[in-house]
Amino acid sequence: MPIYEYKCRGCSNEFEELVKIGETPDCPSCGGSDLEKLVSLPAISTEGSRARTSSIARKATDKVRREQQHAQAEYERNYIRDHS
Repeated sequence: MPIYEYKCRGCSNEFEELVKIGETPDCPSCGGSDLEKLVSLPAISTEGSRARTSSIARKATDKVRREQQHAQAEYERNYIRDHS
């Protein structure tokens, strides 16, 4: 099922909705059914964008790993100090 963008003509609420082909959703804000289907850009994935996304994810994972290692080392230092 594709995701479509809509704008309610009644309350001007813009929203995205996962919709079966041929169906039209109701506005989640006002419940109206007078909707305008908006034109949205397709998501494009290239080798460059995949590499950039992978790099960002790798950096975030490394940061979390370093923080976990630091927290574990601090816990061990405090444990040894308190139980010696």
